[in-house]
Amino acid sequence: MAIKRNGCEGCTDITCVSTQQVLSQDIAKNVRTAYDRVKARGMSACLFGSGGTCCRNCNMGPCQIIDGVEDMLGICGATADTVAARNFARVVAAGSAAHTDHAREMVKGFLDAAKGHGPHQIKDVPKLKRLAEVFGIVTEDREVKDIAVELGEKALAEFGKQDDAPLSMLKRATPKRQAIWKKLGIAPRGIDREVVEMMHRTHMGVDQEYENIMLQASRCALADGWGSSMLSTELTDIMFGTPVPRRAIVDLGVLKADQVNITVHGHEPLLAEALCIAAQDPEMLELAKKQGAKGINLAGVCCTGNEILMRRGIPVAGGFVQQEMVIATGAVEAMVVDVQCVMQSVAEVAKSFHTDIITTNYRAKMPGGIHIQFEEHEAINSAKQILTHAIKNYKKRGKCFIPQETKMDVVVGFSHETINTMLGGRFRASYRPLNDNIINGKIRGVAAIVGCDNFKLADDTHETIVKELLKNNILVLATGCAATSLGKAGLLNPEAARFCGDSLREVCEAVGMPPVLHMGSCVDNSRILIAATEMVRQGGLGDDITDLPAIGTAPLWMSEKSVAIGQYFVASGAQVVFQDLPVTGAKNFNKYLLEGIMGTLGAHWNVAKEPLEIARIMIEKIEAKRDALGINKKKERVLFDMDMRRDLGGGGLKDVGCHGPSAS
Repeated sequence: MAIKRNGCEGCTDITCVSTQQVLSQDIAKNVRTAYDRVKARGMSACLFGSGGTCCRNCNMGPCQIIDGVEDMLGICGATADTVAARNFARVVAAGSAAHTDHAREMVKGFLDAAKGHGPHQIKDVPKLKRLAEVFGIVTEDREVKDIAVELGEKALAEFGKQDDAPLSMLKRATPKRQAIWKKLGIAPRGIDREVVEMMHRTHMGVDQEYENIMLQASRCALADGWGSSMLSTELTDIMFGTPVPRRAIVDLGVLKADQVNITVHGHEPLLAEALCIAAQDPEMLELAKKQGAKGINLAGVCCTGNEILMRRGIPVAGGFVQQEMVIATGAVEAMVVDVQCVMQSVAEVAKSFHTDIITTNYRAKMPGGIHIQFEEHEAINSAKQILTHAIKNYKKRGKCFIPQETKMDVVVGFSHETINTMLGGRFRASYRPLNDNIINGKIRGVAAIVGCDNFKLADDTHETIVKELLKNNILVLATGCAATSLGKAGLLNPEAARFCGDSLREVCEAVGMPPVLHMGSCVDNSRILIAATEMVRQGGLGDDITDLPAIGTAPLWMSEKSVAIGQYFVASGAQVVFQDLPVTGAKNFNKYLLEGIMGTLGAHWNVAKEPLEIARIMIEKIEAKRDALGINKKKERVLFDMDMRRDLGGGGLKDVGCHGPSAS
């Protein structure tokens, strides 16, 4: 039975042109997507669930709590504030656990590569040595293999550490931030330990004070941001290569009519990297030709897509909300998935086409999918088995529709190391030029746009927010599906400087950089923590992250991982803005997150519904930080004679507004 849609011809509430085009085709008439399910529900979300005051943590309930009503406490007497805090903390724990399980696999993969097992190798030796020093590993006069094995073993030990010594990566934070964590008792210990303790403390009858619950939520989130996620990002860079800027393309038009199209969807790059290597094997290419195809075309979906995009230039077909549309083109032989953010509906959509959904991780199987376990110790053989299955589907392909005019050029691969050379060049690589341009006001501040897509909200939300920020001369860092969305909107290339205010445009055009920097997948938000810390270390912008004219947002958050990310940013001193939080049913706890936690951590959560309101809050917070730093004051222009110039010495030029050709 055909799905009846309003428009898309008719998807009048969908702004993505390629999505509209695919859903308007006859081949997609029987496809039921998340957009259809949202419309069909015909009911508002549960007020107790949305407000965070539904408690299911024991079998006396579920209890639906109404704040301030004596007879509507939990059966155990739990208040709305306690219940909402427990629920919020459990979201943080779940999000942290997802990043942690991902990171553990990457650390194990790194250790295998260090020992010479499998197809991967140590590609970034300087970064290996820098990270080894963080762990107290001697690097001088030692073989790369020995350094890497010791680093891998010490990194793996961080997950199960049982003593009370803080995680090794915490020493990368500013001294002031480390002192705050120590004073509050929230410096994370073993990564897994913090998730377990969070779940224990939110069990019935344990921690019942919302401020105390949130201390552990912060420690749990920090174990993610400064522990598992940071380990995953850094070791992945060392193993697969630290990203550098490269051009690529995004959107559904990256699929090819005359090639075998295989999309890789999920989050763990070990699978995607193996597929990239195997897809170049002559045996696989010959098999594709025998099936009548001209080649093998790999394309990414969601965060795995971002991983191979920034390291290999492999195109991204779509983010989270487009995963069904990728299949609905009819042009995909197989969607290969691992873990996280894979909707069960893709298997149902695939029934209308020749496409197979191939699950590859024992943690994540799906009714209607074909399971081919990816064995990391036999990575290339596993990848070839997956590719062989997909290639043989090519002859089964029927009618397909691939939107062509919507695909967009992007520049990606801005690691935190890249920022060192982005403005200053290799000759004077540092964050100094970035700081100087913030101090002199050419760049007003930095905004991070991270997180998911969400079917409940307009899919041009990211674009609306970012264009407003750029207009106000704010440099934007982007990760995850937010980055993919901004790429589709044409904001991840140097030409996007036309959307900037005069001074930011001047900086971008001088060095040929995009005003929105793609920094990777959702696990790579740890790059932003490192970048922010380096800005502090360079001087002139305070002595902690909380002083920086910087702020983050995950305006279309969907996954629990986004809340964990938000909490580790707040616990690191950076304010964040979301469209909603599941805490509104508990007024004291809600106020604590939006205001009170500022006194503890030096940052707090913000909430705003409309995209332009989110942008306004971000701009106001950045300007307030500039005021507090005293850099919004206009400096008197002084004409220096030769004697005054000599008195400046070698390092004084930056103090009088001379920043070299990159900032002129």
